[in-house]
Amino acid sequence: MIEDDLSSMLNGIYQKCGYENITAKVQESNMPNLCDFQSNDCFSLAKIYHQPPFEIAQKIASEAMKDTSLKYLIKEVCPAKPGYLNIIVSENILNKYIIKMSNEEKFGLAKPQKPELYFLDYGGPNIAKPLHVGHLRSPIIGEAIKKIIRYAGHKTISDIHYGDFGLQIGIIIYGLKERNVRMENLTLNLMQEIYLDVNKRVKEDDGLNEICAGITKELQDGNKEFVEYWKTIKQISSDDIKRIYEFMGIEFNLYDGESDAYEYIDELTALLNEKKLIKESNGAKIIEIGKETDKKELPPLIYQKSNGAYLYGTTDMATVLKRVKLFNPDHIIYLADSRQDLHFTQFFRAVSKADIINENNLEFLGFGTVNDPSGKPFKTREGSSPQLDNLFEEVKTLLRQNKETLSLVSEQDLNIIVNSVIKFADLQNNREKDYIFDIEKFSRTEGRTGPYILYTFVRINKLLQKFEDIKADFNIDYESKDKIEKDIKLKLLAFERNFIRSFKERKPNYLADYLYDLCTLLNTFYEINRFSDEENKTHIAYWIYILKLALNIIKSILDLLIIKTPEKM
Repeated sequence: MIEDDLSSMLNGIYQKCGYENITAKVQESNMPNLCDFQSNDCFSLAKIYHQPPFEIAQKIASEAMKDTSLKYLIKEVCPAKPGYLNIIVSENILNKYIIKMSNEEKFGLAKPQKPELYFLDYGGPNIAKPLHVGHLRSPIIGEAIKKIIRYAGHKTISDIHYGDFGLQIGIIIYGLKERNVRMENLTLNLMQEIYLDVNKRVKEDDGLNEICAGITKELQDGNKEFVEYWKTIKQISSDDIKRIYEFMGIEFNLYDGESDAYEYIDELTALLNEKKLIKESNGAKIIEIGKETDKKELPPLIYQKSNGAYLYGTTDMATVLKRVKLFNPDHIIYLADSRQDLHFTQFFRAVSKADIINENNLEFLGFGTVNDPSGKPFKTREGSSPQLDNLFEEVKTLLRQNKETLSLVSEQDLNIIVNSVIKFADLQNNREKDYIFDIEKFSRTEGRTGPYILYTFVRINKLLQKFEDIKADFNIDYESKDKIEKDIKLKLLAFERNFIRSFKERKPNYLADYLYDLCTLLNTFYEINRFSDEENKTHIAYWIYILKLALNIIKSILDLLIIKTPEKM
């Protein structure tokens, strides 16, 4: 990265000025109208050498500007009160890096010294229920993080991990038997109807709750009748989930569920007993997970209820055992609602105490909720929790209303745009935070929206097709015609920085923010410079070179954000 060259340059200047107890750090300027990059090192140096930071900045800037060997790298280094170093880089070094990005795979992104295997657990829908808006965040964020990890040069395995052995199955089976429903007549909508009816009664009737819990326990123990019900329920649900995920571009290597962990529970129990980790408590079996360093007491993980039933903590532990035995991953990552933090703390510590895998190799990536403009959990105009099929159709309707020309695009392109609305609305936000999903706002073709990003891509792509007979050319000594050209080059060079941050923090929003900023610059550039009016072919050839690189970066980031590109908009 260009920041590395600038940091190396400053290290040399620091030593010339007698400052040797610090490693230079250069960052993107937070005031781009003043400079390209900045360093805040003078404040740290002031504490070490007991000198005013602005005085140190003046000394360093003066020494840098006297060194003629640095002219290829810097145009100006200026001290700024109270002690900043403002750096303006040379066009020559910018052009050098632009050419390097254009010619190298993944725009020059460094490969890892040792590729690692990441196992990602996300999706996690419960079977027997239609997918609704509450199911959006896990697959969208998980798929984006998976793509980012792979782009960084590592290997991934992903698992949807269905919730397919919980109480909701017992509730559905009870309702099916109560209504004498034949399996060949079972549909997802009927399952939903039955679940809502019986679940409401379960909450009001402890006896009925025990019956449904008993059915669930018998299913887990292998009751043949209930297993046949379960197989049909799972097949219908799984087919529908896969259909919707295919529409969204979500792919998994494994479509396992909670039920697949049961064959490992006996082995897990034997291991835990061997290590004397299981204790009795009021008839239940528990695992203590507290540490002396905890600021508050944490409850134990309940391994087995007093009635013999297993809970999520047990099956999650067994699933980790399975994954370690079969795949031996370096990292296991879980995507789930942030409110499940305690659950993951409990079972991470439990599997670590059992020496199955160290808890430092386990990551819980929590996310916030999707809310409507009033800040409440998102619902459709009809007031119900929206099924995803209905949400997709509502977005299509709004898109056509906002831009009449969308009625002329193909159904395939319209589906791509619908996906961009939903995914960019989510991924532009810090995953840890709740966010407001405003369908009308995110369906517009202007502002910080998916359609705006796609509109920019289609616009630039169409422009390049118009001038495809002109060969792109880029001279390292070329001087930008105006500030917007330099701003675009600086933004292109920021790709690696933003990608690395997204990878390390597991937060796609850094790439989404970067993508929006780049598109904004490109649209401004497009408005300022009319290609058809440009007589100087050198400028056009140079512009085409820059725009091709920009378009490739946009397309690569869109792929990381699980968004395809349409032919027309």
